[in-house]
Amino acid sequence: MFEQPPKEEILSIIKEIETNPTATQRTISESLGVSLGKTNYLLQELIKKGFIKVRNFSQNPGKLQKIHYILTKKGIEEKTRLMYLFLKKKEVEYNRLKEEWDKIAVDRVKRSAVSI
Repeated sequence: MFEQPPKEEILSIIKEIETNPTATQRTISESLGVSLGKTNYLLQELIKKGFIKVRNFSQNPGKLQKIHYILTKKGIEEKTRLMYLFLKKKEVEYNRLKEEWDKIAVDRVKRSAVSI
C-alpha cells in the first residue's frame, strides 16, 4: 500500500506551478527542498488526478522539450481545499500554543503574588 504524500508538499507544488508554469522539475525540487525523484513522483500523481496538465512547446526532434505545467480547474479547487485544511491545522496549533502561553502567564502571576 502506498503512503499518501503530505498535503503540504502537494500544496507547495501546486502553488509553485501556479506562480511559475515554466518551472522544471529540478527548480521545483530545489525551491521545495525535496529530492528530484520525489518531485517527479508527486508531479506524476498530480497529473494522474487531473490537477495539472503538461504541455510540450518544442516540436523540434533534436532539441530538449520545453514543458509547461498548467493548473487545471480541478487543481485550483484542490489548492483551495488544501489551503483550507492547512489553515485549520495552523489555527488548532495556534490555539494550543495560546492556551499553553496563557497557562504559563497565570502560573507566573500566581508565583509573583505568593512571593509578595
